[in-house]
Amino acid sequence: MSVKDSWNFALLVVLYLLQGVPVGLAFGSIPFLLKAKMSYSQIGIFSLAHYPYSMKFLWSPIVDALYNKKIGRRKSWIVPIQLLTGFMFLWLGTNIDTWMGQDQVEVGTLTTVFFVLIFFSATQDIAVDGWALTLLSKDNVSYASTAQTIGLNSGYFLSFTVFLAFNSPEFSNKYFRSAPQEVGLVPLGGYLKFWSMMYFAITLWLVFLKKEEPSQSEQDDIDIMSVYKIILKIIRLPHMKSLMVVLLTAKIGFIANGAVTALKLLEKGFSKEDLALAVLIDFPFQILFGYYAVRWSSGPRPLKPWLYAFCAHLVCCIVAMLIVASFPADGQVTSTYFYLVLATTVTTSFTR
Repeated sequence: MSVKDSWNFALLVVLYLLQGVPVGLAFGSIPFLLKAKMSYSQIGIFSLAHYPYSMKFLWSPIVDALYNKKIGRRKSWIVPIQLLTGFMFLWLGTNIDTWMGQDQVEVGTLTTVFFVLIFFSATQDIAVDGWALTLLSKDNVSYASTAQTIGLNSGYFLSFTVFLAFNSPEFSNKYFRSAPQEVGLVPLGGYLKFWSMMYFAITLWLVFLKKEEPSQSEQDDIDIMSVYKIILKIIRLPHMKSLMVVLLTAKIGFIANGAVTALKLLEKGFSKEDLALAVLIDFPFQILFGYYAVRWSSGPRPLKPWLYAFCAHLVCCIVAMLIVASFPADGQVTSTYFYLVLATTVTTSFTR
Protein backbone atom coordinates (compact mmCIF):
# COMPACT_ATOMS: atom_id res chain seq x y z
CA MET A 1 0.00 0.00 0.00
CA SER A 2 1.38 3.41 -1.00
CA VAL A 3 1.86 6.24 1.48
CA LYS A 4 -1.12 8.07 -0.03
CA ASP A 5 -3.37 5.02 0.32
CA SER A 6 -2.12 4.46 3.88
CA TRP A 7 -3.16 7.99 4.89
CA ASN A 8 -6.49 7.62 3.10
CA PHE A 9 -7.05 4.28 4.82
CA ALA A 10 -6.42 5.95 8.18
CA LEU A 11 -8.88 8.70 7.25
CA LEU A 12 -11.56 6.12 6.46
CA VAL A 13 -10.98 4.40 9.81
CA VAL A 14 -11.44 7.75 11.61
CA LEU A 15 -14.60 8.62 9.66
CA TYR A 16 -16.12 5.21 10.33
CA LEU A 17 -15.10 5.49 14.00
CA LEU A 18 -17.08 8.74 14.27
CA GLN A 19 -20.14 6.91 12.92
CA GLY A 20 -19.75 4.21 15.54
CA VAL A 21 -19.80 6.62 18.49
CA PRO A 22 -23.54 7.55 18.40
CA VAL A 23 -24.40 3.98 17.38
CA GLY A 24 -22.67 2.56 20.46
CA LEU A 25 -24.49 5.02 22.70
CA ALA A 26 -27.93 4.38 21.20
CA PHE A 27 -27.60 0.61 20.81
CA GLY A 28 -25.84 -0.09 24.08
CA SER A 29 -24.94 2.51 26.70
CA ILE A 30 -28.15 4.50 27.03
CA PRO A 31 -30.47 1.47 27.47
CA PHE A 32 -27.93 -0.01 29.91
CA LEU A 33 -27.75 3.16 32.00
CA LEU A 34 -31.53 3.52 32.07
CA LYS A 35 -32.33 -0.09 32.88
CA ALA A 36 -33.27 0.81 36.49
CA LYS A 37 -35.69 3.55 35.39
CA MET A 38 -37.23 2.04 32.27
CA SER A 39 -39.32 -1.05 31.71
CA TYR A 40 -38.41 -3.49 28.96
CA SER A 41 -41.28 -2.06 26.89
CA GLN A 42 -39.82 1.45 27.24
CA ILE A 43 -36.41 0.13 26.23
CA GLY A 44 -38.19 -1.36 23.22
CA ILE A 45 -39.59 2.06 22.37
CA PHE A 46 -36.11 3.56 22.62
CA SER A 47 -34.85 0.91 20.19
CA LEU A 48 -36.85 2.72 17.48
CA ALA A 49 -33.87 5.08 17.37
CA HIS A 50 -31.93 2.29 15.64
CA TYR A 51 -34.16 2.22 12.56
CA PRO A 52 -32.42 4.81 10.32
CA TYR A 53 -29.45 2.48 9.87
CA SER A 54 -31.76 -0.24 8.54
CA MET A 55 -33.65 2.13 6.24
CA LYS A 56 -30.80 4.21 4.81
CA PHE A 57 -31.26 2.69 1.34
CA LEU A 58 -34.39 4.86 1.05
CA TRP A 59 -32.42 8.12 0.84
CA SER A 60 -29.02 6.85 -0.35
CA PRO A 61 -29.75 7.84 -4.01
CA ILE A 62 -30.39 11.40 -2.83
CA VAL A 63 -27.04 11.49 -1.01
CA ASP A 64 -25.34 10.15 -4.11
CA ALA A 65 -27.02 12.48 -6.60
CA LEU A 66 -27.15 15.88 -4.84
CA TYR A 67 -23.87 17.63 -4.09
CA ASN A 68 -21.85 20.81 -4.56
CA LYS A 69 -19.11 20.35 -7.17
CA LYS A 70 -16.85 22.94 -5.51
CA ILE A 71 -16.93 21.10 -2.17
CA GLY A 72 -16.94 17.57 -3.55
CA ARG A 73 -19.48 14.84 -4.01
CA ARG A 74 -18.92 13.16 -0.65
CA LYS A 75 -17.70 16.10 1.43
CA SER A 76 -20.92 17.97 0.51
CA TRP A 77 -22.67 15.56 2.89
CA ILE A 78 -19.94 14.51 5.31
CA VAL A 79 -18.98 18.04 6.39
CA PRO A 80 -22.47 19.36 7.30
CA ILE A 81 -23.54 16.04 8.83
CA GLN A 82 -20.50 15.95 11.11
CA LEU A 83 -20.97 19.58 12.10
CA LEU A 84 -24.63 18.96 12.97
CA THR A 85 -23.69 15.84 14.95
CA GLY A 86 -21.00 17.79 16.79
CA PHE A 87 -23.46 20.52 17.77
CA MET A 88 -26.03 17.91 18.86
CA PHE A 89 -23.40 16.14 20.98
CA LEU A 90 -22.43 19.47 22.57
CA TRP A 91 -26.05 20.32 23.36
CA LEU A 92 -26.79 16.81 24.55
CA GLY A 93 -23.67 16.74 26.71
CA THR A 94 -24.89 19.89 28.47
CA ASN A 95 -28.34 18.47 29.25
CA ILE A 96 -28.23 14.70 29.35
CA ASP A 97 -26.92 14.29 32.92
CA THR A 98 -29.97 16.27 34.13
CA TRP A 99 -32.31 14.13 32.03
CA MET A 100 -30.76 10.89 33.20
CA GLY A 101 -30.98 11.99 36.83
CA GLN A 102 -34.76 12.43 36.74
CA ASP A 103 -36.99 9.85 38.41
CA GLN A 104 -39.15 9.64 35.28
CA VAL A 105 -37.02 9.70 32.16
CA GLU A 106 -38.59 11.27 29.07
CA VAL A 107 -38.37 8.24 26.82
CA GLY A 108 -39.96 10.05 23.90
CA THR A 109 -37.44 12.90 24.02
CA LEU A 110 -34.44 10.58 24.25
CA THR A 111 -35.78 8.40 21.44
CA THR A 112 -36.29 11.43 19.17
CA VAL A 113 -32.83 12.86 19.88
CA PHE A 114 -31.02 9.59 19.26
CA PHE A 115 -33.19 8.83 16.22
CA VAL A 116 -31.87 12.06 14.68
CA LEU A 117 -28.28 11.20 15.68
CA ILE A 118 -28.53 7.74 14.13
CA PHE A 119 -30.11 9.29 11.02
CA PHE A 120 -27.08 11.57 10.72
CA SER A 121 -24.73 8.64 11.30
CA ALA A 122 -26.48 6.52 8.65
CA THR A 123 -26.36 9.38 6.15
CA GLN A 124 -22.67 9.90 6.83
CA ASP A 125 -22.16 6.17 6.32
CA ILE A 126 -23.69 6.42 2.83
CA ALA A 127 -21.34 9.24 1.87
CA VAL A 128 -18.23 7.63 3.38
CA ASP A 129 -19.00 4.28 1.69
CA GLY A 130 -19.16 6.09 -1.64
CA TRP A 131 -15.96 8.04 -0.97
CA ALA A 132 -14.11 4.86 0.03
CA LEU A 133 -14.50 3.51 -3.52
CA THR A 134 -12.52 6.44 -4.95
CA LEU A 135 -10.36 7.45 -2.00
CA LEU A 136 -8.27 4.29 -2.30
CA SER A 137 -6.55 3.15 -5.47
CA LYS A 138 -8.09 0.30 -7.47
CA ASP A 139 -5.49 -2.15 -6.19
CA ASN A 140 -6.34 -1.35 -2.55
CA VAL A 141 -10.06 -0.58 -2.71
CA SER A 142 -10.78 -3.94 -1.02
CA TYR A 143 -9.27 -2.47 2.18
CA ALA A 144 -12.28 -0.14 2.44
CA SER A 145 -14.31 -2.89 4.11
CA THR A 146 -11.44 -3.47 6.54
CA ALA A 147 -11.42 0.23 7.42
CA GLN A 148 -15.18 0.11 7.94
CA THR A 149 -14.98 -2.91 10.24
CA ILE A 150 -12.12 -1.53 12.34
CA GLY A 151 -13.56 2.00 12.53
CA LEU A 152 -17.19 1.14 13.23
CA ASN A 153 -16.32 -1.54 15.78
CA SER A 154 -13.87 0.79 17.53
CA GLY A 155 -16.38 3.64 17.74
CA TYR A 156 -19.20 1.32 18.78
CA PHE A 157 -17.32 -0.42 21.56
CA LEU A 158 -15.62 2.75 22.76
CA SER A 159 -19.10 4.20 23.30
CA PHE A 160 -20.54 0.99 24.69
CA THR A 161 -18.27 -1.36 26.60
CA VAL A 162 -15.30 0.93 27.23
CA PHE A 163 -17.45 3.92 28.17
CA LEU A 164 -19.66 1.87 30.50
CA ALA A 165 -16.60 0.53 32.26
CA PHE A 166 -15.15 3.98 33.01
CA ASN A 167 -18.60 5.43 33.70
CA SER A 168 -19.21 2.82 36.40
CA PRO A 169 -18.47 4.08 39.95
CA GLU A 170 -17.93 0.50 41.10
CA PHE A 171 -15.32 -0.21 38.39
CA SER A 172 -13.61 3.16 38.89
CA ASN A 173 -13.48 2.78 42.67
CA LYS A 174 -12.23 -0.81 42.54
CA TYR A 175 -9.44 -0.36 40.01
CA PHE A 176 -8.47 3.34 39.92
CA ARG A 177 -9.26 5.06 43.23
CA SER A 178 -8.03 4.79 46.77
CA ALA A 179 -11.03 6.74 48.12
CA PRO A 180 -14.41 5.67 46.69
CA GLN A 181 -16.69 8.21 45.00
CA GLU A 182 -20.29 8.05 43.82
CA VAL A 183 -19.51 8.83 40.17
CA GLY A 184 -17.40 7.12 37.53
CA LEU A 185 -14.25 8.46 35.93
CA VAL A 186 -16.05 9.44 32.72
CA PRO A 187 -19.49 11.10 33.04
CA LEU A 188 -21.88 10.80 30.10
CA GLY A 189 -22.10 14.55 29.58
CA GLY A 190 -18.33 14.96 29.52
CA TYR A 191 -17.98 12.02 27.12
CA LEU A 192 -20.45 13.60 24.69
CA LYS A 193 -18.69 16.98 24.87
CA PHE A 194 -15.34 15.32 24.17
CA TRP A 195 -16.68 13.68 21.01
CA SER A 196 -18.34 16.92 19.91
CA MET A 197 -14.86 18.48 19.92
CA MET A 198 -13.52 15.52 17.94
CA TYR A 199 -16.28 15.95 15.35
CA PHE A 200 -15.47 19.65 15.00
CA ALA A 201 -11.70 19.06 14.76
CA ILE A 202 -11.93 16.34 12.11
CA THR A 203 -14.51 18.27 10.11
CA LEU A 204 -12.29 21.37 10.06
CA TRP A 205 -9.42 19.19 8.89
CA LEU A 206 -11.59 17.86 6.06
CA VAL A 207 -12.65 21.37 5.04
CA PHE A 208 -9.22 23.01 4.97
CA LEU A 209 -6.68 20.23 4.47
CA LYS A 210 -8.34 17.36 2.59
CA LYS A 211 -9.26 17.92 -1.03
CA GLU A 212 -11.72 15.56 -2.67
CA GLU A 213 -10.62 14.60 -6.15
CA PRO A 214 -13.35 14.36 -8.83
CA SER A 215 -14.30 10.78 -9.68
CA GLN A 216 -15.39 9.23 -12.94
CA SER A 217 -18.88 8.73 -11.50
CA GLU A 218 -19.34 12.50 -11.34
CA GLN A 219 -19.04 12.56 -15.11
CA ASP A 220 -21.64 9.82 -15.53
CA ASP A 221 -24.39 11.20 -13.28
CA ILE A 222 -27.90 9.81 -13.53
CA ASP A 223 -31.01 11.35 -12.04
CA ILE A 224 -32.45 10.27 -8.70
CA MET A 225 -35.53 8.54 -10.13
CA SER A 226 -33.35 6.39 -12.37
CA VAL A 227 -31.39 5.23 -9.33
CA TYR A 228 -34.61 4.29 -7.51
CA LYS A 229 -35.75 2.33 -10.58
CA ILE A 230 -32.46 0.42 -10.60
CA ILE A 231 -32.85 -0.38 -6.88
CA LEU A 232 -36.39 -1.64 -7.53
CA LYS A 233 -35.14 -3.92 -10.31
CA ILE A 234 -32.44 -5.32 -8.03
CA ILE A 235 -34.96 -5.96 -5.23
CA ARG A 236 -37.13 -7.93 -7.64
CA LEU A 237 -34.34 -10.39 -8.49
CA PRO A 238 -35.15 -13.89 -7.08
CA HIS A 239 -31.85 -14.30 -5.23
CA MET A 240 -32.19 -10.80 -3.80
CA LYS A 241 -35.61 -11.68 -2.39
CA SER A 242 -34.11 -14.73 -0.68
CA LEU A 243 -31.26 -12.66 0.76
CA MET A 244 -33.72 -10.06 2.08
CA VAL A 245 -35.71 -12.77 3.88
CA VAL A 246 -32.50 -14.09 5.44
CA LEU A 247 -31.41 -10.62 6.57
CA LEU A 248 -34.86 -9.84 8.01
CA THR A 249 -35.03 -13.03 10.06
CA ALA A 250 -31.39 -13.93 10.80
CA LYS A 251 -31.14 -12.08 14.11
CA ILE A 252 -34.36 -13.36 15.65
CA GLY A 253 -32.39 -16.02 17.53
CA PHE A 254 -29.85 -13.50 18.81
CA ILE A 255 -31.86 -10.47 19.78
CA ALA A 256 -32.88 -11.56 23.28
CA ASN A 257 -29.32 -12.53 24.18
CA GLY A 258 -27.89 -9.27 22.89
CA ALA A 259 -30.53 -7.09 24.50
CA VAL A 260 -31.12 -8.52 27.96
CA THR A 261 -28.43 -11.04 29.01
CA ALA A 262 -26.26 -8.38 30.66
CA LEU A 263 -29.32 -6.75 32.24
CA LYS A 264 -30.51 -10.09 33.65
CA LEU A 265 -27.06 -10.83 35.10
CA LEU A 266 -27.08 -7.47 36.89
CA GLU A 267 -30.64 -8.04 38.04
CA LYS A 268 -29.61 -11.35 39.62
CA GLY A 269 -26.65 -9.79 41.44
CA PHE A 270 -23.67 -9.85 39.08
CA SER A 271 -21.58 -6.81 40.06
CA LYS A 272 -21.27 -3.88 37.69
CA GLU A 273 -17.49 -3.72 38.09
CA ASP A 274 -17.09 -7.39 37.10
CA LEU A 275 -19.35 -6.96 34.09
CA ALA A 276 -17.46 -3.79 33.13
CA LEU A 277 -14.16 -5.68 33.38
CA ALA A 278 -15.51 -8.49 31.20
CA VAL A 279 -16.66 -6.17 28.43
CA LEU A 280 -13.43 -4.13 28.67
CA ILE A 281 -11.36 -7.28 28.15
CA ASP A 282 -13.63 -8.11 25.21
CA PHE A 283 -12.91 -4.80 23.41
CA PRO A 284 -9.55 -5.67 21.76
CA PHE A 285 -10.95 -9.03 20.71
CA GLN A 286 -13.79 -7.23 18.92
CA ILE A 287 -11.29 -5.26 16.83
CA LEU A 288 -9.17 -8.33 16.09
CA PHE A 289 -12.15 -10.51 15.17
CA GLY A 290 -13.55 -7.79 12.93
CA TYR A 291 -10.29 -7.62 10.99
CA TYR A 292 -10.13 -11.38 10.44
CA ALA A 293 -13.83 -11.56 9.58
CA VAL A 294 -13.18 -9.24 6.64
CA ARG A 295 -10.25 -11.35 5.46
CA TRP A 296 -12.12 -14.64 5.75
CA SER A 297 -15.16 -13.34 3.89
CA SER A 298 -13.23 -11.86 0.96
CA GLY A 299 -12.78 -15.16 -0.89
CA PRO A 300 -14.89 -16.79 -3.62
CA ARG A 301 -17.56 -17.86 -1.07
CA PRO A 302 -17.96 -14.83 1.21
CA LEU A 303 -21.09 -16.13 2.98
CA LYS A 304 -19.52 -19.40 4.11
CA PRO A 305 -17.82 -17.89 7.21
CA TRP A 306 -21.12 -16.14 7.99
CA LEU A 307 -23.00 -19.47 7.92
CA TYR A 308 -20.49 -21.06 10.31
CA ALA A 309 -20.62 -18.02 12.60
CA PHE A 310 -24.43 -18.02 12.50
CA CYS A 311 -24.61 -21.57 13.89
CA ALA A 312 -21.92 -20.86 16.46
CA HIS A 313 -23.71 -17.68 17.55
CA LEU A 314 -26.91 -19.63 18.19
CA VAL A 315 -24.93 -22.02 20.38
CA CYS A 316 -23.41 -19.07 22.27
CA CYS A 317 -26.90 -17.68 22.89
CA ILE A 318 -28.01 -20.99 24.38
CA VAL A 319 -24.91 -21.11 26.57
CA ALA A 320 -25.54 -17.52 27.73
CA MET A 321 -29.13 -18.44 28.61
CA LEU A 322 -27.89 -21.40 30.69
CA ILE A 323 -25.32 -19.18 32.44
CA VAL A 324 -28.04 -16.71 33.44
CA ALA A 325 -30.31 -19.56 34.58
CA SER A 326 -27.51 -21.09 36.68
CA PHE A 327 -26.63 -17.88 38.52
CA PRO A 328 -25.56 -18.83 42.10
CA ALA A 329 -28.57 -18.94 44.40
CA ASP A 330 -26.62 -17.30 47.23
CA GLY A 331 -25.61 -14.40 44.97
CA GLN A 332 -21.88 -15.08 45.43
CA VAL A 333 -20.11 -14.93 42.06
CA THR A 334 -17.18 -17.34 42.05
CA SER A 335 -14.08 -17.02 39.87
CA THR A 336 -15.31 -19.95 37.79
CA TYR A 337 -18.63 -18.27 37.08
CA PHE A 338 -16.91 -14.99 36.18
CA TYR A 339 -14.59 -16.72 33.73
CA LEU A 340 -17.59 -18.48 32.17
CA VAL A 341 -19.24 -15.10 31.62
CA LEU A 342 -15.99 -13.70 30.19
CA ALA A 343 -15.46 -16.68 27.87
CA THR A 344 -19.05 -16.50 26.62
CA THR A 345 -18.76 -12.74 26.04
CA VAL A 346 -15.58 -13.12 23.98
CA THR A 347 -16.86 -16.15 22.05
CA THR A 348 -20.14 -14.38 21.25
CA SER A 349 -18.13 -11.42 19.96
CA PHE A 350 -16.16 -13.76 17.72
CA THR A 351 -19.29 -15.26 16.18
CA ARG A 352 -21.15 -11.95 15.86
